[in-house]
Amino acid sequence: MTDFELIAQLKLGNEMAFKTMVFQYQHKVFNTALGLVQHNNDAEDIAQEVFIQVYKSIQQFRGDAALSTWIYRITVTKSLDFLRSKKRKKRVGIVLQLFQHNKPVYEVPNFNHPGVVLDNKEKAALLFACIQQLSENQKTAFVLNKIEDLSYAEIAAILKISESAVDALLQRAKQNLRKLIDKKNK
Repeated sequence: MTDFELIAQLKLGNEMAFKTMVFQYQHKVFNTALGLVQHNNDAEDIAQEVFIQVYKSIQQFRGDAALSTWIYRITVTKSLDFLRSKKRKKRVGIVLQLFQHNKPVYEVPNFNHPGVVLDNKEKAALLFACIQQLSENQKTAFVLNKIEDLSYAEIAAILKISESAVDALLQRAKQNLRKLIDKKNK
């Protein structure tokens, strides 16, 4: 089924078309969310939210971009919203700790992406910890390019920026990652 046919069937409320769409995009959505939020359970929750959003919003899909671009855009937005919400909760927790004199509630977990070979787990854990320290745009561009293997054109469409802006984000992300990794290796 082509994307055009799939979209038409989704707009008609065809349950089989929805199942087809989920089957076709579930791994891409999950891996993108996982690359950004770095927690399996959170990525699963975000993936579910993405498909619910697609189901609810398919009538508003105008076809200005490819279906995959639209789904990636929703995934990135949901993932970044989740991270922002988590940061707000963390700040409140830190303020409460100042007044309660308790040990920190939030600790960075040891994260392992399923696509990383066992031999490289230690290096990957360091890399993913450093990725979390990048700005939202740099982190998103880096994950979409290096983990999801999307082209500059696809990333530009998802982030609604130019390809040269994607290139600049990726260059800055790489520079910042080098600095962060060097700093942690000292």
